[in-house]
Amino acid sequence: MIARPAARQFQVGGRPVFVLGIYNRSKQPQNFLVSGVQVTQVVNGDVARLEVITYEKLVQEEKTRQVFAAVATGLAAGANSYNASRAGYYNSNSTVYTPSGTYQVSTTGYSPTAAYIAQSNASAQNAEMISATIETGQRNLAVLERSVIKDNTLMPGEWYGGQLHIAPLVSTDGSKVYTISVLVGAERHEIQVAQGAAR
Repeated sequence: MIARPAARQFQVGGRPVFVLGIYNRSKQPQNFLVSGVQVTQVVNGDVARLEVITYEKLVQEEKTRQVFAAVATGLAAGANSYNASRAGYYNSNSTVYTPSGTYQVSTTGYSPTAAYIAQSNASAQNAEMISATIETGQRNLAVLERSVIKDNTLMPGEWYGGQLHIAPLVSTDGSKVYTISVLVGAERHEIQVAQGAAR
């Protein structure tokens, strides 16, 4: 088994992400279960267990993000449509000078052409915003499907791998030491990680 960080640097307070590569060198199929992965961190002499974020949980987080994005997009589209519906109305104030005096003139009107153009533009912009929101959500789900490690049965001679997402570390001060323990079939593999501050 091999493991490496998914990024060159970890975000402070963020989730560490590792790429695991697992090879079945036995002559029998071997099961890999995400539930067989344990991550611990030693803080002040105490061992703290860190949550391994499963594919299913990451998908649920993405779907929640998509709901908030859809609401925000809907609000923006509604405001855009409202502003476009008001675009045909106009008013202006003018001063008219004549031989018999100066007059203040107020003009109010409605231009169906201006309203139509504004509403057409708003409809196109709204469709583009909604489409972009949907495409982003679909792309994010596809990336998770492709990249996050999931339960798998490895056939003899087969490689399998993906990203392992870990809950943020308990201690964020100074360097951190934690252990990733992975069970593949009956074999347990342990990886010691020492993560220091960026220099």
